[in-house]
Amino acid sequence: MAQAMKDLAASYTKQTGVPFTVQTAASQTYPQTLKSEMAKNQPPTLFDVLGQVDLNTWKDYAADMTDSEVYKQLKDPAMALKSDDGSQVLAVPVVQETFGIIYRKDILKKYFEMPGASIKSVKGIKNFETLKTVSDEIQKHKDELGVKGAFTSMGFDPSTNWRYHTHLASVPLAYEFEQDHVTKQPATIKGTYLPEFKNIIDLYLKDSTTPTSALSSKTMDDALADITTGDAVFFQNGSWAWPDLVDGGLNADQIGVLPIYAGIPGEENYGMSTGSETFWCVNKKASAKSQKATKDFLKWLITSDEGREAWSHTMGFSAPFKTFTGKYVTDNPIMKAADQYTAAGKKNLPWAFLYDPSQQWKDNLANSILGYAQGTGNWDGVKSSFVDGWAKEVATSKSNS
Repeated sequence: MAQAMKDLAASYTKQTGVPFTVQTAASQTYPQTLKSEMAKNQPPTLFDVLGQVDLNTWKDYAADMTDSEVYKQLKDPAMALKSDDGSQVLAVPVVQETFGIIYRKDILKKYFEMPGASIKSVKGIKNFETLKTVSDEIQKHKDELGVKGAFTSMGFDPSTNWRYHTHLASVPLAYEFEQDHVTKQPATIKGTYLPEFKNIIDLYLKDSTTPTSALSSKTMDDALADITTGDAVFFQNGSWAWPDLVDGGLNADQIGVLPIYAGIPGEENYGMSTGSETFWCVNKKASAKSQKATKDFLKWLITSDEGREAWSHTMGFSAPFKTFTGKYVTDNPIMKAADQYTAAGKKNLPWAFLYDPSQQWKDNLANSILGYAQGTGNWDGVKSSFVDGWAKEVATSKSNS
């Protein structure tokens, strides 16, 4: 990606005469690099932030992007990050990603055609109750269907436990934040939908290819093997998993995606959990001329053939902009599923994990869920890690800042 962006900047300079330099950072060093660059006499006019929490660090440098073409062309304007009072657009998403419950269409079809199946089509899976019905019946008839379980393993190895502590935990948080009109990281959370969080975890654990006692060491590779070999029907993951599924021998016709249903009121009105972790900001400390030049470059990036070709094919991203149509539309079926839910009038479920207070909060949550799963802890421990742990980690991060 870094070289592709440098090539694009060079091409833009050649075409327009406007100098544009791309500064990159080594892996995991972007925050330090950005801090160093911002302290220089000629700081960057365009920079990235990783979600709302990171924007809070740099909001004094973020110019209003309401008049920019990249904001106007967003398919879902709600994905942009705004000022505390909501009056200004401070950051625009760079790429669009999505996650949900990926399923094997070919195996699910076998279930639908099974005598006695309660649900006869994927359209009938529209909330937690119907998802649980299908999952339970697949588990009950797994030998007839030729599977080892309804769901792939949900292991607790570091390669996969983020599916619990980041993405799955984001679902109840997203509904809570929407209900409470949360627009910045809250100091405390209520855990309003913890019972529903428990619903989906219990389903994953019960209707699995893997006994609970073996989950502590199960990896992402194990889960991928479950879905690609046809040992399981359902697999919680996101659009980034598509290359791995292809490597496992699957094709787009075999893959569909459901939203993560947990029993939360109104969930049937939502599609996939869709968002972006990386956002563009224009540096308001730069001159007005430089700010305009930066917005013009971003417009060129998302409207020119060269920019769109590089973004969608050279770099392989799914762009959140309306300008990416025709040959610039992603061929990733997981992203296509998210777009189909949106086209059907469903709202995207925002990425609440962008507000997560720390990695320690995530690790503690995963450990408490593992304890609950294996009987060495209880659900109260999960509640404590979720709610009390959040308050503690936010307070710690603020005292250290």
